[in-house]
Amino acid sequence: MSSDADTSLPAPRIQLTPQQWRAKLSPEEYQVLREAGTERAFTGEYTDTETEGVYACRACGAELFRSGEKFHSHCGWPSFFDPATSDAVILRPDNSLGMPRVEVLCATCHSHLGHVFEGEGYPTPTDKRYCINSISLRLEPAGGSTS
Repeated sequence: MSSDADTSLPAPRIQLTPQQWRAKLSPEEYQVLREAGTERAFTGEYTDTETEGVYACRACGAELFRSGEKFHSHCGWPSFFDPATSDAVILRPDNSLGMPRVEVLCATCHSHLGHVFEGEGYPTPTDKRYCINSISLRLEPAGGSTS
């Protein structure tokens, strides 16, 4: 679970109190981004979006993923095979729910984004699936168009 007090991670570049995050985010956004929740499968606004652009952290606006790395995994959440840059996200072990997984956090504010899975056989350059909650993202369309 995402925690600002996790001393195994570098300090986030953007640090707000829980009250400040609650004022900035909707209750649903706060539950996913700050409490490591998960939106229901096939309900997120970006699950099937094919709009070209940049996917930024909904909490802090940092660039996380680009549309060129997005692919249809049919898992119910937006999937990417790589982040925009190697330092855009932080990966950390997550043994909640009784199974080993790898949590994906925004490197800038440490908000929970989702999980990354490897070796599932998707025909992508990395064979990784960054399974990301739509509510954790904000799409900034290329050329300023709207999605």
